[in-house]
Amino acid sequence: MYAPAVHDEITGYAEYVDQQLEAIRASAHGLTEEQARLTPTRSALSIGGIVKHTSYVIAPPEEKQGRVEEGGEVSADAYAAFMDTFALRADETLAGTIEVFDRRRVAVVEWIRSIDPAEEITVPPAPWYGLMSSSQATMRYSFVHFVEELARHAGHAGHADIIREQIDGATSLELLLADTGRPATPFAQPWSPKQPATA
Repeated sequence: MYAPAVHDEITGYAEYVDQQLEAIRASAHGLTEEQARLTPTRSALSIGGIVKHTSYVIAPPEEKQGRVEEGGEVSADAYAAFMDTFALRADETLAGTIEVFDRRRVAVVEWIRSIDPAEEITVPPAPWYGLMSSSQATMRYSFVHFVEELARHAGHAGHADIIREQIDGATSLELLLADTGRPATPFAQPWSPKQPATA
């Protein structure tokens, strides 16, 4: 959690982004490879897929393939690469995916801390929203939008929270406590695997 504090604006953005990334990482805590690939809801999303997709989203541009061109055009290769980010392949492991996620998480939070939120940027088209042309904005807009997008996937009733509860009943708060090594609170204990009942 990003605890209340008197911070400057850019620190707030960095901390809120990191909070969402922390929740996404925690959603995979304690899962087996098989469980990380489960899709227990009507969605095609899995916990492993959410971690992998988020890792792609926060990757530096040089680690991504293609981009959306003016007019909303996306090359077939770039589209295929993007769609591949939503599920773990047979040659990928959850541990390996989390390792890349952790590296990129540190890098993206450090990068946010180095940016002037008032800096003007060109935002590429977003054809999935019907925005076919580039737009002018500030980094402030991008950071708030980034938090919004990450929150869709993170805990506290985000995609990862719902999917994880369907797998084994684990909730976001107890997973966060366990994954970050924090102590119990009056509201939750750190998650631990349920032991099978004995006769």
